[in-house]
Amino acid sequence: MAKKKSNRAFSISNITTKKFSPLAFENEFFDSLGKPDKAFSAIIWGNSSNGKTSFAMQLAKYLTKFGKVAYNSLEEGLSHTMQMTINRTFMDECENSFILLDREPFEDMIERMNKPKSPQFLIIDSVQYTRITKNQYYQLKELMQDKGKGIIWVSQAKGKEPKGALADDIRYDVDLKLWIEGYKMFPSGRLNGGGQPFTIWPEKAAKYWKEII
Repeated sequence: MAKKKSNRAFSISNITTKKFSPLAFENEFFDSLGKPDKAFSAIIWGNSSNGKTSFAMQLAKYLTKFGKVAYNSLEEGLSHTMQMTINRTFMDECENSFILLDREPFEDMIERMNKPKSPQFLIIDSVQYTRITKNQYYQLKELMQDKGKGIIWVSQAKGKEPKGALADDIRYDVDLKLWIEGYKMFPSGRLNGGGQPFTIWPEKAAKYWKEII
């Protein structure tokens, strides 16, 4: 029997009555990111030592208010530096809603996220360490969309651009584009509100921006 094709054509009534699930972000996260849908996609990118991982972990902590978060640390793994980031962000406050994956391979990650009670949000750090193809990227994207889950990619940068062809493709494909520089995050993309810079580390941000002005 031929597989029934899903309906991709929608009437105006279908569109206006469709229910989405925007996340009720508040305070600085609302000011920067607005209220993204729970199945949002994002890319965080920036140069080394500018606060990229710190922001990713702060976002992970905030997202635990809305569901379980898995953070696949492909670049650092379960290391002393990752431990320091977790301690600095007080991740122990959300212990039951957060898991760190220690360099989990792509196929294992697909298997994990395909389970009935898989985490609501997946953060992958970093794109360059996944060593996946564009087709594999779309495989994971479609899985997350079908399950109504959010995905955040972390990427190295080359200058002010995501490093590599895949990271650049992801930047154009995702909802939220989050550039990190000098311990601040600058959002753009399909924002539902928001748009303001987010200060990751106030003391270091103040020093950085004072020095370059």
